[in-house]
Amino acid sequence: MVTVLAATLANIKHYCAYQERCHSEVRHKLLELGCYGEELEEAIGILIEENFLNEERFAIAFAGGKFRMQSWGKVKIRQHLKQKQVSEYCINKGLNSIDDKVYHDKLAALFEQKMQSLNRERNQWRKRQKVAAYLLQKGYESDLVQQVWNSDESV
Repeated sequence: MVTVLAATLANIKHYCAYQERCHSEVRHKLLELGCYGEELEEAIGILIEENFLNEERFAIAFAGGKFRMQSWGKVKIRQHLKQKQVSEYCINKGLNSIDDKVYHDKLAALFEQKMQSLNRERNQWRKRQKVAAYLLQKGYESDLVQQVWNSDESV
């Protein structure tokens, strides 16, 4: 029994060392490996103790990565972290790790980029609606999208 837990722990440590993981991902992986009940809870406890598993670190890495690599907004990042059953405290830590100035600059750049890509659209109102829908789908807050929209009109 001890050797099964040791083998499972070695496997799951490698899984956690490869990239940051949240508790629900590790729990799911342990279940796949045949670890149940007390064994599962003990394994998670050991991973937390040995700092292989840290939900706050995961939330910060996830939020930063999705923002930088896929240009996701905070709404979409929050939604995905909730799906992964990350605590509200850690979600807020992750979202607060994104610099506000960089966030607004990225939103403005996406706005301009999408406006340029829709240059064949003659109807300005429809063009702006498509851009707004795109930015909302990316997870940006509607009030920030409205601000970018209004600042573009004033130019």
